[in-house]
Amino acid sequence: MARNLYILAATLLLFAMFSCGMMFVGSQYQQGLPGNGTLWKTIALFLTLGGLVVALLGVLTAMFEQVDRRARERQMRARARRK
Repeated sequence: MARNLYILAATLLLFAMFSCGMMFVGSQYQQGLPGNGTLWKTIALFLTLGGLVVALLGVLTAMFEQVDRRARERQMRARARRK
């Protein structure tokens, strides 16, 4: 699960970098694209924030999965000692 969140976070951050780069491209090169740099800055900001939140969720998920896995291993070792 955490790996999927890491991939999603990387994708969002990559799109944020593209949006930030589009801020510097003039609208005369691509007809139909929004030429306002403020719009691209806003999109980049929201994508960056989204990517960071998803990355944080991925880290927290990985940590809780590891705690759960170690607790199960500890229980299995305790059961094996009793037998």
